[in-house]
Amino acid sequence: MTAVLTAAERILQSLGVTDPKEIDLEAIAWTQRVVVNYRPLDGCEARIIGSSRKAVISVNSRSPEHRRRFSLAHELGHWHHHRGRVLFCGKDDIGNFANDALNPERHADTFASDLILPNYLLIPRIETLKRVTLAAAREVSDEFCASLTATLLKMTLSNEFPIVIACYNTTTRRWFERAPMIQPWWFPVKVLDRQTFAADMLFNGATEENFPRENAGRRVVRLQGVRPIRGHRTVVPAA
Repeated sequence: MTAVLTAAERILQSLGVTDPKEIDLEAIAWTQRVVVNYRPLDGCEARIIGSSRKAVISVNSRSPEHRRRFSLAHELGHWHHHRGRVLFCGKDDIGNFANDALNPERHADTFASDLILPNYLLIPRIETLKRVTLAAAREVSDEFCASLTATLLKMTLSNEFPIVIACYNTTTRRWFERAPMIQPWWFPVKVLDRQTFAADMLFNGATEENFPRENAGRRVVRLQGVRPIRGHRTVVPAA
């Protein structure tokens, strides 16, 4: 069965993009009647100003390359989905995967993810992986010039592997996503157990684990509505 293309993927295919290296966001923006400027910005990562037909996107030149690319793709998402609306993107709105699914910022993030990590190129690539490790995910993220977090999230949603990705700060779980094949009653714990490898990385600055490690299931996941059972999962604190 042929997969249904998203709006961003249709744009890429209309331009004949068949390799991640061909995803030139500035050129893609030009085809959408958008001019891109890079300059220092305060209080936000990018902004867009447009009329009904043309727009100018400004991207924070101080940000790292992966962040600049995602910010540009995010604003192109607003241009595609929200043209004619007045929206304000704060510094923490772009790439904030904790946003509600109905939030316009989440719509723009999804468009950005599909533009930078299109499934029709990503899935054939991750199907070559024997197992998901941080080292393998970082290799894929480098190939697509995307952040590690965005790559892991897209790999999770691709449903090719039984993955749960969770992002924590020092006090609580910020957000999480599970592969569709994972049953909906599995939830990562809200606070990392100090005995887990992920907590060791987050709290003690331990070296990043590039391969899966076993933890007692009760320390990293909970079952909603039933008693916890023992199992083995790995949770990595994502930036």
